[in-house]
Amino acid sequence: MIGLSYASVPLYRLYCQVSGLGGTAVAGHDSEQVETMTPVKERIIKVTFNADTHASIQWNFRPQQSEIYVVPGETALAFYRAKNPTDKPIIGISTYNVVPFEAGQYFNKIQCFCFEEQRLNPQEEVDMPVFFYIDPDFDVDPRMARVDTITLSYTFFEAKGGQSLPLPGFSYSSLRTSDKPMTDP
Repeated sequence: MIGLSYASVPLYRLYCQVSGLGGTAVAGHDSEQVETMTPVKERIIKVTFNADTHASIQWNFRPQQSEIYVVPGETALAFYRAKNPTDKPIIGISTYNVVPFEAGQYFNKIQCFCFEEQRLNPQEEVDMPVFFYIDPDFDVDPRMARVDTITLSYTFFEAKGGQSLPLPGFSYSSLRTSDKPMTDP
């Protein structure tokens, strides 16, 4: 059971990235699809950007733009900026989600800084690109008929040795039903 619990976290993360469940943008993309997709010019979508930091990291982190307008089937580029205002190097790692959650399956990131460690030296400031597109199938999904705004949100955490990245909405404590120590039946 313990082994299954530990294995379920990376498997759940992989499932969310492939399926778009829980507002997770779909990982990877078909490069042939990017080259051949037809933009849906009559469907304009506002993409807003959000940036947060966990209490464990002392970075300043923000989007460079508050919003951009895109159409399904066209690529777009946005930037976030991170600064380490401290006098020591800090390594951070980010997670992201897409709201509304149902739109996550159509939000495809071609290039992103998420789930990769980012080291910032003291006082260093960097721009971090996000290259993405919204799948043209977004326009034919009846669940997306009234969606005209999508929010891409990132949260940075400090990466420390021996710690794993928390999944949004998931905690190990939710697996336990009481505060009593777990024992074998």
